[in-house]
Amino acid sequence: MSDQTGVSVQQIVEKVWLSIAERRLRPGVQLKEEQMATIFNVSRARIRQALALLQRDGLVAIIPNRGAFVCKPSVEEARDVFFVRRTVERCVVERLCKGISKADIKRLRDHVAKERIANTQDITTDIIKLSGGFHLLLAETVGSDFLFATMRDLISRSSLITAVYRNTNRFNCGPDEHAEIVEAIVGNDADRATHLMAHHLEHVESELDLTEIRDLSHDLRAALA
Repeated sequence: MSDQTGVSVQQIVEKVWLSIAERRLRPGVQLKEEQMATIFNVSRARIRQALALLQRDGLVAIIPNRGAFVCKPSVEEARDVFFVRRTVERCVVERLCKGISKADIKRLRDHVAKERIANTQDITTDIIKLSGGFHLLLAETVGSDFLFATMRDLISRSSLITAVYRNTNRFNCGPDEHAEIVEAIVGNDADRATHLMAHHLEHVESELDLTEIRDLSHDLRAALA
């Protein structure tokens, strides 16, 4: 099958990621190449590329002779991911507090403004994308490829974990706490910035019910619609 649409590999990856983050696609569901190729009207080769990227980000497990499946994070993995996030994000804000350009300050403030709009209009997809995007933008601003790649992986895994274990339908990684972190960084106040970040991540983790995997949709077509 040749590609019949302009849907890119990255757009397929984002669609699957958002379907997981929005709790429409359950852990353990098989991502069948043929079915996905039909859904997106692209070749199976393009689907395989997307699945490889999703595997890299820890969202999909590709099992030889069986296929690709949405990962099932354990409770232990969930706790480990947030422990590592606290460590890495502390490093990020400490680095930023040593010096940040006016252009980067504007980028961070503009991002928070977009988050406020998404929250006001209650646009779930934008809320999820921008919330994770804020933490990724912080890492990008540091200018370390290693920190950026590490945060990209952690944010992807966090999205899967929150989709599985969140005990509320409301995704609450809000702009108010992000704004406070930004202003602490702008003021070069490393103690306050690291404290705010730790509190913020504890807030997000406190909304997880680390006792059971919730039963989300098995229907791949419905989840990716």
